[in-house]
Amino acid sequence: MPSTNRIILGLLCGMAAGALWGVVFVAPELARPFNGMQLAAGRFLAYGVIAAALITPHWKRLSALIGAKEWWALIVLSLLGNIIYYIFLASAVQFGGVAMTSLVIGFLPVAVTIIGSRDKGAVPFARLAPSLLMSAAGVGLVGWQSLGGTAPGEMKGQLIGLACAFAALGSWTAYAVSNSRWLARLPHVTGQDWSLLTGVVTGALALVIAIPAFLIRPGHFAPDEWMRFIAVVSGMALLASIVGNALWNRMSRLLPLTLVGQMILFETLFALLYGFLWEQRLPTALEYVAMVLVVGSVITCIWAHRPPAQRVIASKTS
Repeated sequence: MPSTNRIILGLLCGMAAGALWGVVFVAPELARPFNGMQLAAGRFLAYGVIAAALITPHWKRLSALIGAKEWWALIVLSLLGNIIYYIFLASAVQFGGVAMTSLVIGFLPVAVTIIGSRDKGAVPFARLAPSLLMSAAGVGLVGWQSLGGTAPGEMKGQLIGLACAFAALGSWTAYAVSNSRWLARLPHVTGQDWSLLTGVVTGALALVIAIPAFLIRPGHFAPDEWMRFIAVVSGMALLASIVGNALWNRMSRLLPLTLVGQMILFETLFALLYGFLWEQRLPTALEYVAMVLVVGSVITCIWAHRPPAQRVIASKTS
């Protein structure tokens, strides 16, 4: 059972990572002329270049710590958590909108926490049930709000967006679980170094998808659109991929997998906040209730992870 200080530090790292990751939900709107594969290729090429520059001074030490199994794991994690995930996420935003995509990705905590509850020594599933129910209710309300008013002519695009969002959900669930377990197996590799190694591999893989992304579907883009594209993908690479991933890896080492899953809710909250700012509107009453439920689910999950003695003391003093 993690200590209270570890939980607090892990919570802060998870919140910061969510704030940075939430930006990627709005980025496709900022560079709308470019499709999801082009955005993924640009973002992760930039991620690879920045990661390679930062990791160069430590390359000799790190290369001695990483074997063939770890390199294969980095390839799989780079595909699941970066390239495949973001191609589907960007497509979902462009077809279905920020709110709908945030809704579906909001189910990540439920999926990851259910998987994590099977780990040895994990918090019993019964103690997690209130948190999971609140999480499901919160994202359900967001879904009702975002999909309920869809016009018949827009239904095809919404369905394509929904399918892409669920594909992104499956890809990132597999990444979150596998990445957390690999970090536990490699205590001699820091979370920051693992993130940079992931970035180098992701950048190399992005070279492969860049060819079909920009040659098969080149498009006709104005100079100002190219400048905006470069600014957007570079910003995502630095803020979300470099800093956000490092914070997430730090958090993954501080918290158990069942609590790691709940931290993904902060990405949903910040994505919704950025979406409201982009659309220049306030949340509706249902969206306010949904966000309260999402925050409540995190708090109840944290409560479930407190040592038994602290839960008893807290209940007696309340």
